[in-house]
Amino acid sequence: MEENINLKENERIDDLEYKGLKIIQNKEEFCFGIDSILLSDFAKQIKKGAKVLDLGTGTGIIATLLCGKTELSEIIGIEVQEEVAEMANRSIELNHLEDKFKIIQDNITNLNMHFEKNTFDAIVTNPPYKKEATGVQNDDTKKLISRHEIKASLEDFIKSSKDMLKDKGEFYVVYRPERLVDLLSTMRKYKIEPKKIRFVYSNIHSVSKLVLVQGIKNARPFLKLEPNLYIYDENGNYTEEILKIYNKK
Repeated sequence: MEENINLKENERIDDLEYKGLKIIQNKEEFCFGIDSILLSDFAKQIKKGAKVLDLGTGTGIIATLLCGKTELSEIIGIEVQEEVAEMANRSIELNHLEDKFKIIQDNITNLNMHFEKNTFDAIVTNPPYKKEATGVQNDDTKKLISRHEIKASLEDFIKSSKDMLKDKGEFYVVYRPERLVDLLSTMRKYKIEPKKIRFVYSNIHSVSKLVLVQGIKNARPFLKLEPNLYIYDENGNYTEEILKIYNKK
């Protein structure tokens, strides 16, 4: 099947080492990171038969892995960048996921043009971490859009999720700890109650660089702090849990 997939300049096919799944990436542009891998694992409790929305799907990495890790019935990825959406579509074809995974090329602020409210059982998202015009600016437009709130803000992502989720629908997000207050306060503003938080660390001596959060629409307040997730052990090797997430155990 790979020989029938057209690869463009600087593109490659990466083996995800999970149930034969693969992904097309452009090595000169934005590639997925461990944050997407961890979010797909965090969200693997999505229920059987669920209809899922992936906001800002990018290469489609989260949705692709969720097709393998869960028994969802359908997942739809929204991606604003035309070239990236087209690349994700070729990955869908590569993995024979046409019956489960679909791409819509549009801004997440236009979801009401594609779906009725209260349509989805779960939403996953790895939104841009940085506010527009903050931090180190990257000259590559695709990387800039992926990392900065240029096309949509954090509030846009959460408001859209509130509109699209069914009552008691689940919301899964990976974000930066330094903006955790922004994330949680905005979730509560739009009636997505934070239910689980898990901090991610490089090792036991580092500060947290990522945080995984689950929320539920219209749920009662009750927050559970999950055990910390460490990527590396004292010897600089992947921890047992990371090896399991990467299907190495």
